[in-house]
Amino acid sequence: MSPGPRLVVLDEADAVADHAAAHIVGKLAPKPDLVLGLPTGETPRGIYARLAGAYRTGEVSFARASSFNLDEYQGLPPDHPASYHAYMREMLFRYVDIDPARTHLPDGLASDATAEGRRYEKAIAEAGGIGLMVLGIGGNGHIGFNEPGSPFDSRTRAVRLTEATREANRRSFPEGETVPEFAITMGIATILEAREILLVATGPIKAEALAAALTGPETLRCPASVLRRHPAVTIVCDTAAAAGIRLRA
Repeated sequence: MSPGPRLVVLDEADAVADHAAAHIVGKLAPKPDLVLGLPTGETPRGIYARLAGAYRTGEVSFARASSFNLDEYQGLPPDHPASYHAYMREMLFRYVDIDPARTHLPDGLASDATAEGRRYEKAIAEAGGIGLMVLGIGGNGHIGFNEPGSPFDSRTRAVRLTEATREANRRSFPEGETVPEFAITMGIATILEAREILLVATGPIKAEALAAALTGPETLRCPASVLRRHPAVTIVCDTAAAAGIRLRA
């Protein structure tokens, strides 16, 4: 029986980014070949900036680390400005010494999404599994692009994105361009196989989802609620994101 997630509530988003980046550095220092699971979106931007800073000051090296990103949009080439390949290059990879051959994202242009999912799962297994999975949480409780209703035993696969998720991500796309309806995402079962999970949430828009994940029923309607099964989960959030937890407690 899992003891439940460890919750760290800090005053503001900058403190959350500081804490999360320090956590990651603290895991890489004694295990430089750590396999990381990495997210995209607004929340990780501050974390990645701090990791790049830690590399510049010699505090950490990514030279032996590997990474597997959670997801990628279907139909976007790696050089599309809204692709997660481009996001990772611009937010982290270009600023640290990670070997590009050790960075992995799903192929959004794969002609066979099922085969691509199997390939990605095999690559994770061959790397020894994910040591530290870093997650955000969607306003509807999704982790990765595992939208409400995603099976807890799901693996890397193609998924249809909800309108709420597409709308939330619209600002990342050039004006007038349509957000893809589908993405390839690491599955919930894959996420749960990580040896440790760090979930980061900031802002009032995440309060309801975070409260549901921590204090509501374990349900497919809130995919993040399954994280309570995992024996090593740390949740770092600001006071705005924690507001719903306090109301429900």
